Amino acid sequence: MADDLVQSTLEQVCRHWRKVRSADAPEAYARRILVNLANDRWRGLRGRPEVPLDDGIGGGHVDPYKGLVARDELMRGLQSLPVGMRTVLVLRYFEDLDDAEIGRLMNISAGTVRSQVARGLSKLRSTVGTQALRAGSEGTA
Repeated sequence: MADDLVQSTLEQVCRHWRKVRSADAPEAYARRILVNLANDRWRGLRGRPEVPLDDGIGGGHVDPYKGLVARDELMRGLQSLPVGMRTVLVLRYFEDLDDAEIGRLMNISAGTVRSQVARGLSKLRSTVGTQALRAGSEGTA
């Protein structure tokens, strides 16, 4: 985490180099950026609940590749769908848009969006394992 903070600080310093260079104390300016970034990071973590690493099966052993396999399977299933159906599913589940927004973007009705989602999910369920679909709906895909 410290490395990420330093990297982000250096990025900010480079981005605002003219201001930093002309400041009375450039080191203090960079230090203030670092403190602000650290505070922002802590503020962002405060509202998030802690997530346990194990799924309760296998004595706490977590398979780090399980999510990758499920994601790969889901992506392959999505690629097998027609473009319109795939687009509707991606906008719905990956971009979190509602039917009206998707319809407006694709120039189709909200009812067509709903039917494309239903058909697309049905095709995905028949070609992709339920584990991959579950992982995709939880945001790991």
